[in-house]
Amino acid sequence: MSETRGQARHWRLDWRLMLFAVVFLPLLVGLGVWQLERAGQKQRMLEQWQQQALALSWPDLVSRGLETGRPVTLQGRFDQASWLLDNRTRDGVPGYEVLTPFYPLEGPALVVNRGWVAAPRTRAQLPAVPTPSGIVELRGRLAEYPEPPVLAEPEPAQQQWPRRVQSLPRAEAMRVVPALPEAILRLASSDQPGAFRADWAPDLMGPQTHYGYAFQWFALALALAILTVVASYRKTGANNDNDNG
Repeated sequence: MSETRGQARHWRLDWRLMLFAVVFLPLLVGLGVWQLERAGQKQRMLEQWQQQALALSWPDLVSRGLETGRPVTLQGRFDQASWLLDNRTRDGVPGYEVLTPFYPLEGPALVVNRGWVAAPRTRAQLPAVPTPSGIVELRGRLAEYPEPPVLAEPEPAQQQWPRRVQSLPRAEAMRVVPALPEAILRLASSDQPGAFRADWAPDLMGPQTHYGYAFQWFALALALAILTVVASYRKTGANNDNDNG
């Protein structure tokens, strides 16, 4: 009985442990709250984009400024010329991304990234990239132009189509199609008209991702609070050197 009493646990404050908790607990909670706020902002932005997609025409969207990740639906015609963006791999297989000008029924033309195709066995050969004719409807999301690396060398001039390129800055594309907007369109899926393998990684972190991060931060804060409380209860009695002096 006396041994049981000697091993009872009592609250013993460790100032180093409490200092650690006081510093990091508000930080973890603050990060969780921030992620919740970001999730709300993303949700409102997506809802606004959805409303604008239904209410605004393509020329109106261009005049307001094009934001990366915005969903867009367009009707129009493909050009028959395409750029082949080099050094793009899928599942370890080398290939190209096919970039083709598209002319909406109203408003300025834009470049459409139609997805990935595998490269032929030799560099001298280019893949076949058939392009649909007539009016089609495309769904996708706006993305940035493929910009060149900082130290990229100038590419040799080519006359034939399709053209192999290492990048496609807007200024280069405008040599073929003047007055292009400041974004390209990535097709939403591989079943879109003229699409190849269009399995893009998401460009925009959605609200659910922010909610997931918020849960992780709050879980860490809870774990820290529990561990601080548990570690502050210590055994007291004859076997505890700290209590015996």
